[in-house]
Amino acid sequence: MNGKGKTATETGQAGSELDTFSGKENFDQFIRRFSTQESFQLNRIKFPIAVIIPDTEHEGMAPTEETIDRYEWELLDLTYDSTYLTRPYDQYYQGVRYKNDTAVVEIRGINNGIYADYYFTLIDEKWYLVTLYEASF
Repeated sequence: MNGKGKTATETGQAGSELDTFSGKENFDQFIRRFSTQESFQLNRIKFPIAVIIPDTEHEGMAPTEETIDRYEWELLDLTYDSTYLTRPYDQYYQGVRYKNDTAVVEIRGINNGIYADYYFTLIDEKWYLVTLYEASF
């Protein structure tokens, strides 16, 4: 709940790009634009971005930290619909966890090893991707 009695999902369906109560950018609208417009996405990532991924050279695929710059980045699509739960391959669910000025998009596979967290932070009332954790195998 925010201070005005609305849950995050209720405020996420507002008609404008800004949350009418706080002046902050609406996360749901931001993530749709972030997922579909490459130039917008590139401008809303804090490069170079630190990523934690499995080390495929290590026997246990232990996590390792790497840095990705703007020219190595591949477009990230975080749009989601419920059919991803029932498709024949690569089933997963996706949720968003909010805390203060942070949002974490969590992707969890269903019996398939898909596991990722994308960390967004509000900076000057706008959302930015600041780091990610990709543990899929």
